[in-house]
Formats: sequence, structure tokens, C-alpha cells
Amino acid sequence: MTKTTYRTAVHDAIRDAMTADDRVLLMGEDVGAYGGTYAASKGLLAEFGPDRIRDTPLSELGFVGVGIGAALGGLRPIVEVMTVNFSLLALDQIVNTAAALRHMSGGQFSVPLVVRMATGAGRQLAAQHSHSLECWFAHIPGIKVVAPATVEDAYGMLGAALADPDPVVIFEHVQLYNVSADVETLGPTDISGAAIRRAGSDVTVITYGGCLPKVLDAADELSLGGIDCEVIDLRSLRPLDTDTFVESVRRTHRAVVVDEGWRTGSLAGEVSAQIMENAFYDLDAPVARVCTAEVPIPYAKHLEQAALPQPETIVSTVKNVLGQPA
Repeated sequence: MTKTTYRTAVHDAIRDAMTADDRVLLMGEDVGAYGGTYAASKGLLAEFGPDRIRDTPLSELGFVGVGIGAALGGLRPIVEVMTVNFSLLALDQIVNTAAALRHMSGGQFSVPLVVRMATGAGRQLAAQHSHSLECWFAHIPGIKVVAPATVEDAYGMLGAALADPDPVVIFEHVQLYNVSADVETLGPTDISGAAIRRAGSDVTVITYGGCLPKVLDAADELSLGGIDCEVIDLRSLRPLDTDTFVESVRRTHRAVVVDEGWRTGSLAGEVSAQIMENAFYDLDAPVARVCTAEVPIPYAKHLEQAALPQPETIVSTVKNVLGQPA
């Protein structure tokens, strides 16, 4: 067993992919000499050189477009976008070009592009660096969207994404980079299926990405009061592994969805709808959601924490679903 951080797992996944396949390259703002905004590419410029580790101008629209061109030309580019908020500047390239090209070419072209970006709040980076917009991308046919929540997935999802013939967007939550875990070996992981992170019988709690540690903490606290939570990590946001969480809800008869996105138009809303469409008659209580407050993420630490889903909010919501006093 070796203790490995999420950040190290991302770094090693990039390094191992570049070592194994000389078509793989990394491009983005500050990924070279600086080593990446979140230190995920430290040392790679010295090892692989400027042809394969490319610092780009401050233009997401431009360098994501270059990544698409590189993918069409036979390379396997990893494009790092510094934060999800900045990815909005590249939406035209991702949504109108990368996602649509296979369809628009009648299957003649594919875009084997991987776009990595940091997402989420909790580090006092304020409204222009802290939002969770995964649902926007999960809305788009033609791309796969994944959110690694564990060290194993932080490593394994990149290799699987690079092997995919179509665009894959990977969301790395900023609060996870320092998380560590004891791991034996790291290898490719499935990027299409959800995972049951904790088995339980009383209620299904469904989440992904940076909210998983909070949900597991809440489940631990609830267990002290005799409430047995089954925790589902979605892992893939598009396509959704509906079967896994629907089957869980059919066993537990209750569901709580935890999502750092805003409630209105959220991924939690889509998950709730899938449960209502596929397991309505199995439910003993309405599906409940825990989401971020409908405000731009505040800078002040106490306000930022108040706006986000927290273990105590998850605990009280689960108790309400079970008809117990919060």
C-alpha cells in the first residue's frame, strides 16, 4: 500500500499516458514551466519537452480549438482548462464542434479529445472561479462527462478517456487535490458506470465528485443513530448509469440527491426525474435534494461554506426523508 494524493494520481496518469503513447500531449495555461495551477503537471515539461507540454495563450476558445484540430490530425491531446468558469469561453468549440463533428460528418470523423478542468468551490476563489457547471456539459449529446471522486478514479479515468474515440470532459474538484488514500496499484477504470461506495438499506444518497467525502461523512454520522445509508457515486454524468441508482432506490425506498450545482436545472433534478420515472411506486417518501444556494459563490469563507452542501445539511435532509426530527 502506498499513500497517494488525488493530485499525484492526476499527475501520474498524465505522465504514464505520455510515456506509453507519443501521440499524447498536454496543453493549457501554465501547464509547462509553472507546473499547472493545481501542480498536476510539475516536472512534465522537463521530461517531455515543449512540443508535448505546451503552454498556451490566455484564450480558451483558441487552445481548445487547437486541441480539436490536433485530435482530428491523429494526436491524443489533453487540454487543461484552468477552471470550469473559464470553460464558458470554449463552449462553442466543445459543444458546436467537438461534440457535433461525428454526427455532422456522418461518422467520417471523430474527435478523441480529453478536456480536463477544475470545478467547484471551497477555496475562497469567489464567483468567477468556484462554480459547478458540470450539468451544462452533461446536457450535450456527443461528449462523455466524468467526475472522478477518488484517487483511483483520478488516475484511471484519464487513460480510459484517452482511449475513447469521442470527446471526454473530466471534472476535477478543487477540494479533492489534497485528498489522499492508500492504494496498491493504479490502472484504467470504467468511465461509464456508477459505484456503490457504501452499502445500506434505509436510504439511497446519490452524489458525485467533491460532494462524495461530505456524503460519506454524513453517512458515518447517521449510522451512529441507526440510519443505514447506501451511497452512490455517479462517476459518469453523461451517460448516467441510471440502472445502478434506480436499483438501489428500489431496495431502500428513499432517495436523497446531493449536488454542488444550483438546484434550478441541476443534475440533481435529472437524477430525481429518472427515479420518479423508473421507481415511483417503490418510493416511501418524495425524493429530496441538497444543492448549492442560488447565489454566485461568495468570497467570504463563512458565506461560501453556508452556500454549499455540507454534511450537517445532508444529515438533516436524510432524517426528514425518514420522518425523523432533524
